[in-house]
Amino acid sequence: MHTIFKHTALALLCVGAATSTSRAQDSEPTRVVTTSVPFLVIGPDARAGGMADQGVSTSADANSLHWNVAKLAFVDKPMGMSVSYTPWLRNLVPDINLAYVGFYGKINDRFTVGASLRYFNMGDINFTDEVGMFMGTFTPNELAIDAGGSLLLSEYWSMGISFKFISSNLTLGQQVNGQPTQPGLAGAGDLGFYFQKPGRKIAGFPVMYRFGTAIQNIGSKIDYGSARGPEWIPVNFRLGGGAELKIDDYNRIALNLEVSKLLVPTPPETNITGDTIIAGQDRDRPVLTGMFTSLADAPGTGVYGSVFAEEMDEFVWSIAAEYWYGNVLAIRSGFFYESPRKGNRQYVTLGAGLRYKVFGLDFAYVLPVGGRTNPLSNTLRFTLSFDFAKGFGKN
Repeated sequence: MHTIFKHTALALLCVGAATSTSRAQDSEPTRVVTTSVPFLVIGPDARAGGMADQGVSTSADANSLHWNVAKLAFVDKPMGMSVSYTPWLRNLVPDINLAYVGFYGKINDRFTVGASLRYFNMGDINFTDEVGMFMGTFTPNELAIDAGGSLLLSEYWSMGISFKFISSNLTLGQQVNGQPTQPGLAGAGDLGFYFQKPGRKIAGFPVMYRFGTAIQNIGSKIDYGSARGPEWIPVNFRLGGGAELKIDDYNRIALNLEVSKLLVPTPPETNITGDTIIAGQDRDRPVLTGMFTSLADAPGTGVYGSVFAEEMDEFVWSIAAEYWYGNVLAIRSGFFYESPRKGNRQYVTLGAGLRYKVFGLDFAYVLPVGGRTNPLSNTLRFTLSFDFAKGFGKN
């Protein structure tokens, strides 16, 4: 088998994916929901990285297109952009990384557009045939190009829609187990809603409430030309809310809670040979059908005892705080939790940000909990941002 698939497996593990549907040694099911192109749900920017990889309901910035396109309508500058770099699996391999560029511009007071480019480089891979003969070196890569817009529906509400083109080139057309392969191509879209409104003072301090929800990557399955057929992309649901407290003219602090779930069919429980479904449903369903039925298609066997219990286990939670001093210095932290039976990602994040005139620089760092490994352990994420005072049609 080509070495490429060893590398691809590492990429899948980056976001907690696994292929096992068997029972673990402790007799607990390990039915992790898997997809292709998992790089689409990797948080690309350091601000969100410092806040436990959440962003559906945080304040708007140049990276809003990734988290919730509806937030773009609430950006406070006419135009801006960001450039992010994320080393990946740096403790294991030196040349895997994610690069992200985001841009936004206000068309008028109600409508804002945005675009982004995401590129996932998996490093150099040496191809070999079935008997180990060298066949050349290739750099597998994946990219996504997004474009969308956000419209203010009222003073406090906005909605947004974006569309994306996805390319995943993993094998350079090589044959795998006698089957021809091809680059995978797909199209998808995001739909988001966002709410931001001042509320009653808390202990005498002004407060801003924010809520957001988004369904991301609604689109076609991706086909690599293999015998497995088209594969699911990570259709993802996010819901979050938070409050920002203004202590005085220089100090403010925000607290946010977010939950997410892949709207992708859960692997069924099968017999030992894998050809008969014992509990659950076949994953080979149309996209829209699979999205809706994914809310109640888990087998629910073993320690779960019910479909509902297993479905609840597939939700991922995070809580985070962000402190700002005078719009110049930010300090962030958060906690991310995923069930041990559904991926087992659990980590604390730390982050910081600096702003000077139109420039911004953000950092993020991950601290795994309980000795668990994480693809971002012992690495820094960086984001450089620019917010311009002049935008489209401005003099």
